[in-house]
Amino acid sequence: MLKFALNHMTVAKASFRDMVALATSLGCVGVEARNDLPQPLFDGMRPEAARDILAASGLRLLALAEVKRFNDWSNDKATEALALMKIAKAAGAEAVSLIPRNDNLGMGNGERQATLRVALKALKPMLEDHGLVGLVEPLGFETCALRYKAEAVEAIEAVGGTGRFKLVHDTFHHTLADGGPIFADHTGIVHVSGVVDQTVSIADMRDPHRVLVTRGDRLGNIDQIAALRAAGWDGPISYEAFAPETHALANPAAALRASMDHITGALA
Repeated sequence: MLKFALNHMTVAKASFRDMVALATSLGCVGVEARNDLPQPLFDGMRPEAARDILAASGLRLLALAEVKRFNDWSNDKATEALALMKIAKAAGAEAVSLIPRNDNLGMGNGERQATLRVALKALKPMLEDHGLVGLVEPLGFETCALRYKAEAVEAIEAVGGTGRFKLVHDTFHHTLADGGPIFADHTGIVHVSGVVDQTVSIADMRDPHRVLVTRGDRLGNIDQIAALRAAGWDGPISYEAFAPETHALANPAAALRASMDHITGALA
């Protein structure tokens, strides 16, 4: 049985409590909370209260997002990361999300790899102190300083971070980065979304194109999940849709159920 999960971005307008209730009703194994939504994190409640709500619902807090531009390391970035880890630990999260810079800077060959290692080396003991995993998410955009999973894995292994750092395999970003190796053993979570717009080129795809996974999907979600599963991966598949039309769905439960049924059926 597939282990589905819900990233709060998919229902960005919902409160934390409503997002948890939706995930519970759909039989999800867990959720991902975010600090970049219009509403306060955990609806403004203490992280311990959020932990209790999740525990009562039988859900895992798979990750707390996010540390932005983590590979542009500085004292201020360390302070930001530490603050998020403290909240994550109090909320019972399993991981924090690490998002690379995406501003077309720090792109030089050699420079990219060096700055990534600096950040991972600094983050590793912080994560160990809080009992957390760092979820590293390469972004497939051409302006991202960490576009390829191979570079992430190389850096993780170089700093002795295997197991403490895991990859986010995002089906959208994997497609934008021209595919490549999947690194199932290094994968912590899979993010799924679909693109059904037939007019946009892959190079021009952006977050607002990302809807739920349906039969019209252009990203090859089914093939990517199948490849990961064939390689032995059996972790959570979390919906992360950014499209305004997804956020505006009148019945997100029905749409998500239909998408889950589509993925499950296609992989059967």
